[in-house]
Amino acid sequence: MNRETFYAEMGGGKQFDYEVYLNTQDLLACQKSFDKFCNKDELLFQVVHQVEELWMKMVAYTLLDIDEYLEQQQAFRVLTLFERCNRTLRLMIDQLELLETMSPKEYQEIRLQLGNGSGQESPGFRVLLKMIPNIWRTFESIYLTGKNRTVEQIYDSSYAHDDVYVVAEAMLNFDELFQKFRLHHIFLIQRSIGMGAASLKGRSVDLLQAGAKHRFFPARQHCFTAGSRHLVPRHRDADRCECYTKRNHHHCAEVLGSLIAPRFLGELQLLLRFFQ
Repeated sequence: MNRETFYAEMGGGKQFDYEVYLNTQDLLACQKSFDKFCNKDELLFQVVHQVEELWMKMVAYTLLDIDEYLEQQQAFRVLTLFERCNRTLRLMIDQLELLETMSPKEYQEIRLQLGNGSGQESPGFRVLLKMIPNIWRTFESIYLTGKNRTVEQIYDSSYAHDDVYVVAEAMLNFDELFQKFRLHHIFLIQRSIGMGAASLKGRSVDLLQAGAKHRFFPARQHCFTAGSRHLVPRHRDADRCECYTKRNHHHCAEVLGSLIAPRFLGELQLLLRFFQ
């Protein structure tokens, strides 16, 4: 095949309405020209990260709608839009696996093209970090303070599996998937450049590890529910949704460790390190 011929066709044009509506010519010109790539995998690297930015833009736009529907107590709308966000996050997690088809050598060559850049500078990622805490504040104002309820009541003493409960679960799913997205980056770094390697903004593992510990909806995350008492003793101040104590955290790890086959303990221990 003649590369130059097909390179030209890959750029698209403005001949069809589809191309005009989606502005495909400009979209397909967002990557380097083919003769400027430092290696064969740089197009993959750019496309994956550009697509991630588009997905994060859509999630951010959807979160604005979710916030408004929370204020209006339209639970069904909230659930539908959270499911949209959650499916998008799953796509973002899955497509990171494409980067695992790159060799460490090629990945290092591409990193040099970033100059002083870092994934921490992602506009989509930065705006999501600012937006998501506002979702909790709206939920707390409307569904907790506004209804004179607590997270403990929703999940335990006054459990009713009502609209407040399912909205809280949707928020938890979003939080969990966002952290999985971060953790997948940690494993990608481990695979590609090693956990001790310094990024252009510091040690990658330190930056990612700090983020992986973060929870957007801490009161929901740290509340001891009735269903978890057989694993972790209920803290005497659990009704105030205080955080896990280190003692209880290690107790939980010990119980899980006794239930999981030994060959998986290494992976479990690696994960637990990020939350200690």
